[in-house]
Amino acid sequence: MEAGAGPGLLVCERLHARHDPRWLLLLPPPLCLACVIETLGDGGASLVRKTHVLSCFRDVLAWHAVPVIQLLAQDERVCVHFIGTLFVLVRLVVELKLEQYVHCVLDESQKELCKAATMRGSLPMFNLLGKLADVIPGLADILVIEHGNLMEHLLAGLMYPNEGVKAAVCYLYGKLYSSPTSSERLSVHFTERLCDLFLATLGNAQTKELQVNCMGLLKELLNSDHFVSVIMSNSRKEADSENTELLEGENPLPLVLKKLLLSRDEMLQVASVQCMTAVLVHSPIKYAPAFIHADIPEFLFECLFCTNEILLWSVYCCLLLLTEERLFFSKCHTVYGIESVVRSLKGILQLNNVELHKQGLLLFTEILKRQPVEIKLFTNLAMCKDAIGVLVEAVKCPVLEVAVEAVKAVSAILRKDHLSCPPVQYVELQKLIQTMLKRCADLSLPPINRRPASHLGHSIQNKVVLRQGQFLLSTVEGFRNACRLAVECQSDPVAQENAFTAPGSESENTLSSFSEFLLRICDSLCIPIVLKHSERISSPALMEVFISTLSTLFTVVPSMQEKFSRKLASSSFIRLALELKAKFCTGQSNPALNQACSSFLYSMCLSLHSAAEKMEDSSQQEQEMSELLQRSLPQLNCSVPESLTLLSETPDPFCLDEALRSHQYCLLLLLYCAYALEDRFVPEAELFSAIRNFLLSVQDQGDCPPPYVFRAVLYLLAVCQDKGEALDSSPLCAIRRVLENTSDLSLVYIHHPLLLKFFLRYSELMGRFGRRILQLWFSWEDYSQIETEDAVSGLSSGLPDYPNSFTTLLHILKGNSSVVLILLDLVCLSTTEVAHKVLMTLSMFLKRNEDVVVCDLLRSQFLQILQQLLVESSSTTLRASKNLPLLLRLLFLVQLRNEAERELDSTDFKLLHHVSNLCGKCRPGDVELLQPSLNFLYWSLHQTTTCSQQRVVAVLLSSVPLLELLQKVLELTWMWPCRSGPALSSSEEALLCSAWLLTASLLVHQHRYNSEVHQTISLDVEKVLNAVIFRRKKPALLLVSILQFLRAILRQNFSSSLLVLVVQPTAQSRMEPSLSENDASLYPLATWQVLSLVVSLQNLLVQKDLLLSQTVVTCLEVLMEYLHRRNQGIALHVVSQPWNRFLLFTLLDGGENSFLCPEILRLMTLFVRYRSSDIISQSEISQILQEAAKAKLAELPGATSHALRLFLLQLQSGSCEMEPAQEGTIQTLLESLPARTRTHLSPQDMVCLGGVAVSLSHIAD
Repeated sequence: MEAGAGPGLLVCERLHARHDPRWLLLLPPPLCLACVIETLGDGGASLVRKTHVLSCFRDVLAWHAVPVIQLLAQDERVCVHFIGTLFVLVRLVVELKLEQYVHCVLDESQKELCKAATMRGSLPMFNLLGKLADVIPGLADILVIEHGNLMEHLLAGLMYPNEGVKAAVCYLYGKLYSSPTSSERLSVHFTERLCDLFLATLGNAQTKELQVNCMGLLKELLNSDHFVSVIMSNSRKEADSENTELLEGENPLPLVLKKLLLSRDEMLQVASVQCMTAVLVHSPIKYAPAFIHADIPEFLFECLFCTNEILLWSVYCCLLLLTEERLFFSKCHTVYGIESVVRSLKGILQLNNVELHKQGLLLFTEILKRQPVEIKLFTNLAMCKDAIGVLVEAVKCPVLEVAVEAVKAVSAILRKDHLSCPPVQYVELQKLIQTMLKRCADLSLPPINRRPASHLGHSIQNKVVLRQGQFLLSTVEGFRNACRLAVECQSDPVAQENAFTAPGSESENTLSSFSEFLLRICDSLCIPIVLKHSERISSPALMEVFISTLSTLFTVVPSMQEKFSRKLASSSFIRLALELKAKFCTGQSNPALNQACSSFLYSMCLSLHSAAEKMEDSSQQEQEMSELLQRSLPQLNCSVPESLTLLSETPDPFCLDEALRSHQYCLLLLLYCAYALEDRFVPEAELFSAIRNFLLSVQDQGDCPPPYVFRAVLYLLAVCQDKGEALDSSPLCAIRRVLENTSDLSLVYIHHPLLLKFFLRYSELMGRFGRRILQLWFSWEDYSQIETEDAVSGLSSGLPDYPNSFTTLLHILKGNSSVVLILLDLVCLSTTEVAHKVLMTLSMFLKRNEDVVVCDLLRSQFLQILQQLLVESSSTTLRASKNLPLLLRLLFLVQLRNEAERELDSTDFKLLHHVSNLCGKCRPGDVELLQPSLNFLYWSLHQTTTCSQQRVVAVLLSSVPLLELLQKVLELTWMWPCRSGPALSSSEEALLCSAWLLTASLLVHQHRYNSEVHQTISLDVEKVLNAVIFRRKKPALLLVSILQFLRAILRQNFSSSLLVLVVQPTAQSRMEPSLSENDASLYPLATWQVLSLVVSLQNLLVQKDLLLSQTVVTCLEVLMEYLHRRNQGIALHVVSQPWNRFLLFTLLDGGENSFLCPEILRLMTLFVRYRSSDIISQSEISQILQEAAKAKLAELPGATSHALRLFLLQLQSGSCEMEPAQEGTIQTLLESLPARTRTHLSPQDMVCLGGVAVSLSHIAD
């Protein structure tokens, strides 16, 4: 194999020396098997050499195969390695993928198949071809088109009684039929020769390998409609699916798949079910009977008890296709399997597989929908309850797609034949419906973006709204089915009461309780949900279902029909129905919605009119009104402006069509119902003008509207009179003519103060009808309350408060003396009861002979509103109030405008008291309330004089609930950011900032004024320090706030009457029971904590955030003072660290006069104070002094000037040695600096940063 090797010699001299002699075979020629393997696997060997070695080795195998195989069998590891090496060579053909090499492989394979003595010897070739077909996409087509004679070998292999050979053949067939081109060319081959043989092979397969490969081939075949037809028509005869004797001979495929379905191998079960599904997909009606007659549905239902998600999904899909065949239901397979479906759903809802949930619920829905009414699905009560319980859990699913399918199933189950197992489970149904509506209420529509959004964002938002709209539509459909169920059960005595209720006891499981529940939940959930969604997007389909649901509810509880009607009418539902008709139902559009709205308005109007008091001949009027509404409502599809125009139109006198007048009458009835219940959706002035025109039209045509219509006209005129001009003689003549033609004014009378005022306003009406109208007024008016008020007023001074209607009459009497004359007539001519009321009225009128002056003296002040809210509301309602946070924010913003400090007055302290009490009633989660409240309290501490400040501190410290709340809020700092929980929102971060700032301020001012403390705040020292040391990306303002607190406790030596510091033993202190000398002097701090804190403060200083830098420098100053008091050695150690110099030069970024920054000057002052010459040398001090001498000191900001003065004074104090020239420079600079005066609060001292009130003077201090 090298240059010195002879021809045919299989020994490599370069490699052979290190090989074991046992690998050498003394053959002609000699063979070292190790040399062959190593040469073939050598990456550096040339392709020519490997080709030569492989050719020689092939010749040896041809003549001496036995000794070579025996040698390889001695070491399995070597054998495996050699096979892998040879497989790499095979892969070479795959990688090249050149057709000439593929043909070469196929030619050689065909030769080997022809030379094979037995079919078992062909197994390696079959395996090789199958694997090559895996990786060479075009091999299947080449094999079928140009090497078709290989098919004979495949058929022979399929008939050979060896399942290994059959498995390899089926695998290769599967690859061939996976190609569309090969599949088409092999169509005849399959039909004439392969089909029966393959089905027999599949039916008789025993080994799993053969079964799996057969199923793989079957799946490829079932992708073709032609092959499915061939396979399924093998033994089937055409017959009607309803025929019980469908099959003379049994179809092999369903039986074979049934056999695999009964196996305990889940992989085979999945393949079997998927193959059934693949058949049914082509035509469920055509192929389902064969599977149903093979009783396969029973075994599919049994498979639902497994836990394999793939198998469950496959079974759901297969059963879903079977539901399209009526035979599936008529043979009662669903009755047999419904328990399996319910239990399966209960199990999968615990899994995290959304698609599986949706598919299972879809199957359940289809079964519930398609189940024939005459075949009861749930045969026992327990199963019905389980089904409802599963739906409750499914509706609760947080994934909206799953909830949508669950709600569809709820709609399908709400059928009387599904729930008629006595007793009907009304309580369970209530839970189901309530869960469904609450799930819908929990959905939050995406906010409306006023700014132009991107196309992608707008599309995503629209999809969210559309998906929620679909869910809402399914929910309302389910609720409508529940209402229809309640109405349907009213005619069934068995369904009305629970027969198992004990005598004398009340049960909620009754139809009446269920019906009342439907009304309540419609009012509390269904209506608000739909209206909220309709404000965002109007859906005709949704509104049709919603309005028809409301129409059904009129008959759910007949005794509450009037109350329900009044509630809807007062909630603008007449307007809603008319707007829907005008928007969506013009012409022939949306007939279903038009019919639903018309039926709804019809039922509401009849209900309201039938409840009118003292209506004479009501049955005849109701009949006439019913016919009018039924005739006109479907055609009344006009907007508000169009309706006003409609009222003003005059019919053609030569036209016999009365449609226009009928439409006017119908519209007047609707407006009357709306206005009577305070839904004035038509402007009063425009309506008054339109009715005036209507009266003129009536007068011109000589028409006489029915009493129930003219009553509506009079009422509308009365309530709109104040917004319209006075009527002239023409409409008044029309009113008078109609009234004169009315047999009894009681038919058109409505007891309302404005109607009385309307009749007594016009002399034309008062003179003719005033007496009768007043008589009707007094007969309707209840004077019992007036008599009581009069009796009370006789025992006390002042005038009583009478009902509004009575007061109206008194005003009329005062302005029109003619009415008094009519009343005197009534005393004489009316009944005793009416006369008594008239006399009482006159008596009250004489007592009230002076004008009543009504003057509104209320003043809208924050204090009054706040007091009212606190007095009238509980803690729960206060926290739920949406106006109170706004009020507090406005209060703070008003206070924020007070730029200078001022003395607080009594109103300020009352507000302070109320706000602090309000904080005490809140919880830490009430961010909206607490944030402005804490801002206000913080402002009160800082924007006032010393005298007022001391009182403020006393007020705040006296509020124990406030201090308890502050501690709870501060403790939230340790919990954030929590890896397991969500991050805090910006509003929660702001609340933490305000809490730390307020607590720090309270510490400082309590110490300053030695104020009395009623409640202490407990905090863990280690946690406070860790909040700064281990920052974890805390916002800068939160760090500022915590450092303010830390500065306060350091300045007070960790000793405060307000604060209780908890010192937890650290891990180090547990190991060392006795404190070191340094730790003892720094207690409660440890040396490592001090050093870590200093490093953390230095890191914060490098961030160069102005507010944070001010706070850090101040904190460093206080910390050094604390260390110097406790342990000067530690203090000098900290201040002398080399990194302090690096920090200083990092802050001095090289800019001109960059040292003239207050924070840098204060930091240098700190180093000089503690004689840290290693940080700032004499030369550097000289340079700073020279640069300062060049600067324009008079133009420096106040903070910079002050910091520079402190630095110079520190140098002058002798903290470090100064040369005479330097001392002169220092003195000159001090004299050049502006004279220091008493600092007042700057106009911008109190600022609002991210919603947090911050006093800049408090930070700088």
